Amino acid sequence: MNSLVLYGAGGHAKVIYDIILSNDMLLEYLVDDNPPADFFHHLEIYKPTEELLKKHKVIVAVGDANAREKIVNKLSGICVFETLIHRSAFVSRFSELGDGTVVMPQVCVNAEVKIGNHCIINTASVIEHDCIIEDFVHISPTVTLAGNITIKKRAQIGIGARIIPGVTVGEDAIVGAGAVIIKDVPAGATVVGNPGKIIKLSELSEQ
Repeated sequence: MNSLVLYGAGGHAKVIYDIILSNDMLLEYLVDDNPPADFFHHLEIYKPTEELLKKHKVIVAVGDANAREKIVNKLSGICVFETLIHRSAFVSRFSELGDGTVVMPQVCVNAEVKIGNHCIINTASVIEHDCIIEDFVHISPTVTLAGNITIKKRAQIGIGARIIPGVTVGEDAIVGAGAVIIKDVPAGATVVGNPGKIIKLSELSEQ
């Protein structure tokens, strides 16, 4: 049985803990820099230490992409990161998952998909063939990505969004819940609606 350390004790960690149990894995320690008052099943929460982290595989259970990236950078060279796939998910044998990525229940990842490090592929989302998902991306529940889509670093695709084939979503972009995306989304942009329209541009969008 593989033993793990879960880094983070918020709501996202509760879902990952359930995946750990479903996969017959052992949660050895739950750690958090600022522990909440309580946690799922009243697990004891520890402060992270290098001595503890280097002995086990680690999953960073933090939903916010920027915060997740900061923690991963801090832990780089100290520990090894685990990749988790819920047993109800389908991941093609011809696809690739990076370190620290978590695939939630009922996800479908089809052939020749490349998913980077520390991504969240959330419940019942569909990633079709030949998509590229870069590091620290969050694909929210029930999202559908058609074939040949590229999602750049730290982008967030909102609940139930749909993206047509061949589209690129730029770094740090946000696609709103239920949006239908039919053309490229600039880096740092926020896009909502059907069809998707830009409602906010960041400094990244103007570079």
